[in-house]
Amino acid sequence: MNYVEITASWLFSNAKGRDAKAFTKGPAFASHPEPTIQITSPDCGENGATLGPEYMFGGEGRFPELKWDSVEGVKQWLLISEDPDAPLPTPICHGIYLGIDKDKLSVTNSDFKQENEKMSRLNGGFYYGVNRRNSIYIPPRPLLNHGIHRYFFDIIALNEPLDTNTIASKPTRDQIAKEINGKVIAWGRWMGQCERRWK
Repeated sequence: MNYVEITASWLFSNAKGRDAKAFTKGPAFASHPEPTIQITSPDCGENGATLGPEYMFGGEGRFPELKWDSVEGVKQWLLISEDPDAPLPTPICHGIYLGIDKDKLSVTNSDFKQENEKMSRLNGGFYYGVNRRNSIYIPPRPLLNHGIHRYFFDIIALNEPLDTNTIASKPTRDQIAKEINGKVIAWGRWMGQCERRWK
């Protein structure tokens, strides 16, 4: 299997950097093209920190702890994680989280555990949407020898809450992109990075 991955890495060596197709490049962000909310990760470090094995697929698959500042007018938060360096036409959505209370200004790994297997509500009091594997979160797993992959963790401030039925319905990335049109007032990004090498 390693040979297959390394061959794919060679074939798609230039298929990286899909930043122009990131979630925050959609129409909802036309008035807010740049991040203005500062996000920190107490357990991983500064923006651009290297993610340790415990945060990757094959390790514990932990979600990085994130903290951010509030902004005036926020009524609800949205959080999305993407890999823009995957060799695909658009970034891989690793996780999308909806209905985050306006007063919640941090998340930890334990927030992303499911309250009930039959519901999409998580311990943090918010809900998860559909990612590539229809799971709560996909830990980073870059192709072997494909170089460093960046993982965006974007927090988005909305000026009104999303519809409760939409939040609980496990919507897709594209569905949420439409739902937030006219509701984005600010956003911020923390980026972690890692790679997998076959020695």
